[in-house]
Amino acid sequence: MVHPGFFDLDDRFKKLNERDALLELDRFVNWELFRPTLDAVRRPLPANHPGRRPYDNLLMFKGLVLQHLYNLSDEDLEFQIRDRFTFMRFLGLQPEATTPDRNTFWDFRELLVKADVSKSLFVDFELHLQERGYCARKGQIVDASFVEAPRQRNSREENEAIRKGEVPPTVAENPACLRQKDLDARWTKKNEETHYGYKNHVCIDNEHKLIREYEVTSAEVHDGQVLLEILTENDSRQVWADSAYRSEENELMLTVCGYQSRIHERAYRDKPLTTQQKARNQVKSRVRARVEHVFGSMTNEQDGLHVRVIGILRATAKVGLTNLVYNLRRFVSLNRIAASAAR
Repeated sequence: MVHPGFFDLDDRFKKLNERDALLELDRFVNWELFRPTLDAVRRPLPANHPGRRPYDNLLMFKGLVLQHLYNLSDEDLEFQIRDRFTFMRFLGLQPEATTPDRNTFWDFRELLVKADVSKSLFVDFELHLQERGYCARKGQIVDASFVEAPRQRNSREENEAIRKGEVPPTVAENPACLRQKDLDARWTKKNEETHYGYKNHVCIDNEHKLIREYEVTSAEVHDGQVLLEILTENDSRQVWADSAYRSEENELMLTVCGYQSRIHERAYRDKPLTTQQKARNQVKSRVRARVEHVFGSMTNEQDGLHVRVIGILRATAKVGLTNLVYNLRRFVSLNRIAASAAR
Protein backbone atom coordinates (compact mmCIF):
# COMPACT_ATOMS: atom_id res chain seq x y z
CA MET A 1 0.00 0.00 0.00
CA VAL A 2 1.35 3.42 -0.97
CA HIS A 3 0.97 6.04 1.74
CA PRO A 4 0.14 9.56 0.47
CA GLY A 5 2.74 12.25 0.97
CA PHE A 6 2.11 15.66 2.47
CA PHE A 7 2.32 17.45 -0.91
CA ASP A 8 0.84 14.73 -3.13
CA LEU A 9 -2.48 16.53 -3.63
CA ASP A 10 -0.73 19.80 -4.51
CA ASP A 11 1.45 17.96 -7.02
CA ARG A 12 -1.63 16.38 -8.54
CA PHE A 13 -3.32 19.76 -8.98
CA LYS A 14 -0.12 21.19 -10.44
CA LYS A 15 -0.17 18.54 -13.17
CA LEU A 16 -3.85 19.17 -13.83
CA ASN A 17 -3.23 22.90 -14.18
CA GLU A 18 -1.18 22.32 -17.30
CA ARG A 19 -4.23 21.17 -19.29
CA ASP A 20 -7.29 22.34 -17.33
CA ALA A 21 -9.29 24.69 -19.60
CA LEU A 22 -11.70 25.44 -16.75
CA LEU A 23 -8.97 27.37 -14.92
CA GLU A 24 -8.98 30.07 -17.60
CA LEU A 25 -12.77 30.18 -17.63
CA ASP A 26 -12.81 30.63 -13.86
CA ARG A 27 -10.02 33.22 -13.99
CA PHE A 28 -11.39 35.47 -16.74
CA VAL A 29 -15.12 35.40 -15.91
CA ASN A 30 -16.47 37.34 -12.96
CA TRP A 31 -19.10 34.83 -11.89
CA GLU A 32 -20.49 37.09 -9.18
CA LEU A 33 -22.16 39.22 -11.86
CA PHE A 34 -24.78 36.44 -12.25
CA ARG A 35 -25.61 36.26 -8.54
CA PRO A 36 -28.27 39.03 -8.33
CA THR A 37 -30.36 37.39 -11.08
CA LEU A 38 -29.94 33.92 -9.58
CA ASP A 39 -30.70 35.09 -6.04
CA ALA A 40 -33.88 36.76 -7.27
CA VAL A 41 -35.07 33.36 -8.51
CA ARG A 42 -34.06 31.37 -5.43
CA ARG A 43 -33.58 33.59 -2.42
CA PRO A 44 -30.74 32.54 -0.08
CA LEU A 45 -31.81 31.42 3.38
CA PRO A 46 -30.91 33.67 6.34
CA ALA A 47 -27.84 32.73 8.35
CA ASN A 48 -29.93 31.68 11.39
CA HIS A 49 -32.22 29.38 9.39
CA PRO A 50 -32.37 25.89 10.96
CA GLY A 51 -31.69 22.72 9.01
CA ARG A 52 -29.43 21.88 6.12
CA ARG A 53 -28.68 24.78 3.80
CA PRO A 54 -29.21 24.42 0.03
CA TYR A 55 -26.27 24.53 -2.36
CA ASP A 56 -25.12 27.98 -3.36
CA ASN A 57 -26.98 29.41 -6.38
CA LEU A 58 -23.74 30.28 -8.15
CA LEU A 59 -22.40 26.76 -7.63
CA MET A 60 -25.57 25.33 -9.17
CA PHE A 61 -25.38 27.72 -12.12
CA LYS A 62 -21.74 26.85 -12.78
CA GLY A 63 -22.81 23.20 -12.74
CA LEU A 64 -25.26 23.94 -15.56
CA VAL A 65 -22.44 25.69 -17.43
CA LEU A 66 -20.37 22.50 -17.13
CA GLN A 67 -23.34 20.53 -18.44
CA HIS A 68 -23.52 22.68 -21.58
CA LEU A 69 -19.76 22.79 -22.04
CA TYR A 70 -19.44 19.02 -22.14
CA ASN A 71 -22.95 18.01 -23.29
CA LEU A 72 -23.76 16.01 -20.15
CA SER A 73 -27.05 14.59 -18.96
CA ASP A 74 -28.07 15.23 -15.36
CA GLU A 75 -26.87 11.74 -14.41
CA ASP A 76 -23.51 12.23 -16.13
CA LEU A 77 -23.10 15.68 -14.59
CA GLU A 78 -23.60 14.24 -11.10
CA PHE A 79 -21.06 11.48 -11.76
CA GLN A 80 -18.44 13.72 -13.36
CA ILE A 81 -18.57 16.21 -10.49
CA ARG A 82 -17.98 13.39 -8.04
CA ASP A 83 -15.25 11.84 -10.20
CA ARG A 84 -13.22 14.74 -11.61
CA PHE A 85 -10.97 17.02 -9.56
CA THR A 86 -11.18 19.71 -12.24
CA PHE A 87 -14.97 19.88 -12.02
CA MET A 88 -14.94 20.03 -8.22
CA ARG A 89 -12.30 22.76 -8.23
CA PHE A 90 -14.28 24.78 -10.80
CA LEU A 91 -17.32 24.60 -8.51
CA GLY A 92 -15.28 25.46 -5.41
CA LEU A 93 -15.84 22.06 -3.78
CA GLN A 94 -13.33 20.13 -1.70
CA PRO A 95 -12.74 16.42 -2.51
CA GLU A 96 -14.43 15.39 0.75
CA ALA A 97 -17.45 17.70 0.27
CA THR A 98 -20.95 16.54 -0.62
CA THR A 99 -22.02 17.29 -4.19
CA PRO A 100 -25.40 18.06 -5.80
CA ASP A 101 -27.20 15.08 -7.31
CA ARG A 102 -29.14 14.86 -10.58
CA ASN A 103 -32.47 15.77 -8.97
CA THR A 104 -30.99 18.88 -7.37
CA PHE A 105 -29.76 20.11 -10.75
CA TRP A 106 -33.10 19.28 -12.36
CA ASP A 107 -35.02 21.23 -9.70
CA PHE A 108 -32.70 24.23 -10.01
CA ARG A 109 -32.99 24.27 -13.80
CA GLU A 110 -36.78 24.09 -13.55
CA LEU A 111 -36.71 27.17 -11.29
CA LEU A 112 -34.77 29.05 -13.95
CA VAL A 113 -37.19 27.86 -16.66
CA LYS A 114 -40.29 28.94 -14.75
CA ALA A 115 -38.73 32.30 -13.91
CA ASP A 116 -37.70 32.74 -17.58
CA VAL A 117 -34.33 34.25 -16.68
CA SER A 118 -32.14 32.77 -19.43
CA LYS A 119 -32.24 36.06 -21.36
CA SER A 120 -31.55 38.03 -18.14
CA LEU A 121 -28.42 35.94 -17.50
CA PHE A 122 -27.37 36.49 -21.11
CA VAL A 123 -27.83 40.26 -20.74
CA ASP A 124 -25.86 40.25 -17.47
CA PHE A 125 -22.85 38.88 -19.31
CA GLU A 126 -23.40 41.19 -22.30
CA LEU A 127 -23.09 44.19 -19.97
CA HIS A 128 -19.92 42.68 -18.53
CA LEU A 129 -18.50 42.31 -22.05
CA GLN A 130 -19.14 45.98 -22.74
CA GLU A 131 -17.49 46.97 -19.45
CA ARG A 132 -14.41 44.97 -20.43
CA GLY A 133 -14.20 46.80 -23.76
CA TYR A 134 -15.71 44.13 -26.00
CA CYS A 135 -18.37 46.36 -27.49
CA ALA A 136 -20.11 45.45 -30.72
CA ARG A 137 -18.29 46.92 -33.71
CA LYS A 138 -17.97 46.70 -37.50
CA GLY A 139 -21.57 45.76 -38.11
CA GLN A 140 -23.82 42.88 -37.15
CA ILE A 141 -24.45 39.54 -38.82
CA VAL A 142 -27.74 37.69 -38.55
CA ASP A 143 -28.49 34.02 -39.12
CA ALA A 144 -30.52 31.12 -37.74
CA SER A 145 -29.90 27.45 -37.04
CA PHE A 146 -32.28 24.58 -36.47
CA VAL A 147 -32.51 23.14 -32.97
CA GLU A 148 -33.51 19.50 -33.31
CA ALA A 149 -35.99 18.16 -30.75
CA PRO A 150 -37.15 14.58 -30.01
CA ARG A 151 -39.47 13.71 -32.89
CA GLN A 152 -43.11 13.15 -32.06
CA ARG A 153 -45.12 10.33 -33.64
CA ASN A 154 -48.47 12.02 -34.14
CA SER A 155 -51.38 11.12 -36.33
CA ARG A 156 -52.50 13.53 -39.04
CA GLU A 157 -55.43 14.63 -36.90
CA GLU A 158 -53.13 15.32 -33.95
CA ASN A 159 -50.70 17.31 -36.11
CA GLU A 160 -53.55 19.37 -37.53
CA ALA A 161 -54.81 20.23 -34.03
CA ILE A 162 -51.29 21.12 -32.84
CA ARG A 163 -50.77 23.45 -35.84
CA LYS A 164 -53.94 25.28 -34.82
CA GLY A 165 -52.62 25.71 -31.29
CA GLU A 166 -55.04 23.17 -29.85
CA VAL A 167 -54.49 20.13 -27.66
CA PRO A 168 -55.50 16.95 -29.50
CA PRO A 169 -58.51 15.31 -27.78
CA THR A 170 -56.74 11.95 -27.71
CA VAL A 171 -53.89 13.53 -25.78
CA ALA A 172 -55.96 15.77 -23.50
CA GLU A 173 -57.75 12.72 -22.13
CA ASN A 174 -54.44 11.13 -21.10
CA PRO A 175 -52.40 13.30 -18.67
CA ALA A 176 -49.40 10.96 -18.82
CA CYS A 177 -49.31 11.22 -22.61
CA LEU A 178 -49.78 14.99 -22.49
CA ARG A 179 -46.65 15.39 -20.35
CA GLN A 180 -44.62 13.70 -23.10
CA LYS A 181 -46.21 15.58 -26.00
CA ASP A 182 -44.42 18.64 -27.36
CA LEU A 183 -47.12 21.06 -28.49
CA ASP A 184 -44.69 23.86 -29.40
CA ALA A 185 -42.17 22.20 -31.74
CA ARG A 186 -42.93 22.22 -35.46
CA TRP A 187 -41.93 20.43 -38.66
CA THR A 188 -40.31 22.29 -41.53
CA LYS A 189 -38.37 21.50 -44.68
CA LYS A 190 -35.28 23.19 -46.09
CA ASN A 191 -33.23 22.08 -49.08
CA GLU A 192 -35.04 18.74 -49.19
CA GLU A 193 -34.11 18.12 -45.53
CA THR A 194 -36.83 17.73 -42.91
CA HIS A 195 -36.35 19.28 -39.48
CA TYR A 196 -38.40 19.09 -36.30
CA GLY A 197 -38.03 21.35 -33.30
CA TYR A 198 -37.03 24.98 -32.91
CA LYS A 199 -34.78 27.70 -34.33
CA ASN A 200 -32.02 29.69 -32.73
CA HIS A 201 -31.95 33.16 -34.35
CA VAL A 202 -28.74 35.00 -33.45
CA CYS A 203 -27.10 38.35 -34.12
CA ILE A 204 -23.32 38.53 -33.75
CA ASP A 205 -20.92 41.43 -34.06
CA ASN A 206 -18.49 41.35 -36.95
CA GLU A 207 -15.34 42.14 -34.97
CA HIS A 208 -15.49 39.80 -31.98
CA LYS A 209 -17.93 37.11 -33.20
CA LEU A 210 -19.85 37.35 -29.92
CA ILE A 211 -23.59 36.71 -29.85
CA ARG A 212 -25.25 40.04 -29.00
CA GLU A 213 -28.93 39.07 -29.21
CA TYR A 214 -30.99 35.98 -29.91
CA GLU A 215 -34.54 34.69 -30.17
CA VAL A 216 -35.88 31.14 -29.99
CA THR A 217 -38.88 30.19 -32.12
CA SER A 218 -40.46 27.04 -33.45
CA ALA A 219 -38.79 25.62 -36.56
CA GLU A 220 -41.36 26.74 -39.13
CA VAL A 221 -40.87 30.47 -38.42
CA HIS A 222 -39.13 32.06 -41.41
CA ASP A 223 -35.74 33.64 -40.73
CA GLY A 224 -36.80 37.04 -42.05
CA GLN A 225 -39.71 37.34 -39.62
CA VAL A 226 -37.45 37.99 -36.62
CA LEU A 227 -34.79 40.14 -38.28
CA LEU A 228 -35.67 43.42 -36.56
CA GLU A 229 -36.23 41.72 -33.20
CA ILE A 230 -32.61 40.59 -32.88
CA LEU A 231 -30.80 43.65 -34.22
CA THR A 232 -28.96 45.65 -31.57
CA GLU A 233 -29.00 49.40 -31.07
CA ASN A 234 -25.42 49.94 -29.87
CA ASP A 235 -23.71 48.55 -32.95
CA SER A 236 -22.68 50.15 -36.23
CA ARG A 237 -25.59 50.28 -38.61
CA GLN A 238 -24.48 47.74 -41.22
CA VAL A 239 -26.44 44.46 -41.32
CA TRP A 240 -25.24 41.31 -43.09
CA ALA A 241 -27.49 38.31 -43.74
CA ASP A 242 -28.17 35.70 -46.40
CA SER A 243 -30.88 35.99 -49.04
CA ALA A 244 -33.52 34.39 -46.79
CA TYR A 245 -33.77 37.76 -45.01
CA ARG A 246 -34.25 39.71 -48.25
CA SER A 247 -37.73 41.15 -48.73
CA GLU A 248 -39.20 44.52 -49.62
CA GLU A 249 -40.65 44.84 -46.13
CA ASN A 250 -37.34 44.14 -44.39
CA GLU A 251 -35.41 46.46 -46.68
CA LEU A 252 -37.91 49.24 -46.00
CA MET A 253 -37.83 48.69 -42.22
CA LEU A 254 -34.03 48.67 -42.16
CA THR A 255 -33.97 51.98 -44.02
CA VAL A 256 -36.57 53.52 -41.71
CA CYS A 257 -34.65 52.38 -38.62
CA GLY A 258 -31.38 53.79 -39.94
CA TYR A 259 -29.62 50.52 -40.82
CA GLN A 260 -27.50 49.92 -43.92
CA SER A 261 -28.55 46.68 -45.60
CA ARG A 262 -25.78 44.30 -46.64
CA ILE A 263 -28.23 41.44 -47.16
CA HIS A 264 -27.62 39.13 -50.10
CA GLU A 265 -29.67 39.82 -53.17
CA ARG A 266 -31.82 36.95 -54.36
CA ALA A 267 -33.07 35.62 -57.65
CA TYR A 268 -36.74 35.30 -58.53
CA ARG A 269 -38.63 33.26 -61.06
CA ASP A 270 -37.72 34.36 -64.57
CA LYS A 271 -35.36 36.94 -63.05
CA PRO A 272 -31.93 35.39 -62.30
CA LEU A 273 -29.13 37.30 -60.64
CA THR A 274 -26.95 39.40 -62.88
CA THR A 275 -23.17 39.08 -62.96
CA GLN A 276 -22.88 42.29 -60.92
CA GLN A 277 -25.32 40.99 -58.29
CA LYS A 278 -23.42 37.72 -57.97
CA ALA A 279 -20.18 39.66 -57.53
CA ARG A 280 -21.74 41.82 -54.80
CA ASN A 281 -23.07 38.74 -53.02
CA GLN A 282 -19.62 37.16 -53.12
CA VAL A 283 -18.12 40.21 -51.42
CA LYS A 284 -20.84 40.15 -48.76
CA SER A 285 -20.26 36.44 -48.17
CA ARG A 286 -16.74 37.11 -46.92
CA VAL A 287 -18.25 38.97 -43.97
CA ARG A 288 -21.47 37.01 -43.55
CA ALA A 289 -19.58 33.70 -43.34
CA ARG A 290 -18.28 34.68 -39.91
CA VAL A 291 -21.60 33.74 -38.34
CA GLU A 292 -21.09 30.18 -39.59
CA HIS A 293 -18.01 30.03 -37.36
CA VAL A 294 -20.29 30.53 -34.37
CA PHE A 295 -22.61 27.66 -35.25
CA GLY A 296 -19.60 25.55 -36.21
CA SER A 297 -18.08 26.16 -32.79
CA MET A 298 -21.31 25.11 -31.10
CA THR A 299 -21.38 21.94 -33.20
CA ASN A 300 -17.75 20.99 -32.65
CA GLU A 301 -17.25 22.11 -29.05
CA GLN A 302 -20.74 21.78 -27.56
CA ASP A 303 -22.08 18.89 -29.66
CA GLY A 304 -24.41 21.03 -31.73
CA LEU A 305 -27.80 22.58 -31.19
CA HIS A 306 -30.37 20.07 -30.05
CA VAL A 307 -32.66 19.68 -27.07
CA ARG A 308 -33.91 16.71 -25.11
CA VAL A 309 -36.65 18.69 -23.40
CA ILE A 310 -40.32 19.25 -24.16
CA GLY A 311 -41.93 22.65 -24.71
CA ILE A 312 -40.67 26.00 -25.90
CA LEU A 313 -40.04 27.33 -22.37
CA ARG A 314 -37.51 24.60 -21.61
CA ALA A 315 -36.11 24.77 -25.15
CA THR A 316 -35.63 28.55 -24.81
CA ALA A 317 -33.78 28.08 -21.52
CA LYS A 318 -31.60 25.34 -23.03
CA VAL A 319 -30.73 27.34 -26.17
CA GLY A 320 -30.20 30.52 -24.13
CA LEU A 321 -27.66 28.76 -21.92
CA THR A 322 -25.99 27.29 -25.02
CA ASN A 323 -25.60 30.81 -26.46
CA LEU A 324 -24.31 32.12 -23.14
CA VAL A 325 -21.76 29.30 -22.81
CA TYR A 326 -20.55 30.03 -26.34
CA ASN A 327 -19.99 33.67 -25.33
CA LEU A 328 -18.15 32.56 -22.19
CA ARG A 329 -15.82 30.38 -24.27
CA ARG A 330 -15.34 33.11 -26.86
CA PHE A 331 -14.58 35.65 -24.12
CA VAL A 332 -11.81 33.41 -22.79
CA SER A 333 -10.39 33.04 -26.31
CA LEU A 334 -10.43 36.80 -26.87
CA ASN A 335 -8.60 37.38 -23.58
CA ARG A 336 -6.04 34.73 -24.48
CA ILE A 337 -5.47 36.39 -27.87
CA ALA A 338 -5.12 39.81 -26.24
CA ALA A 339 -2.61 38.45 -23.70
CA SER A 340 -0.52 36.86 -26.48
CA ALA A 341 -0.52 40.09 -28.49
CA ALA A 342 0.65 42.08 -25.46
CA ARG A 343 3.78 39.94 -24.98
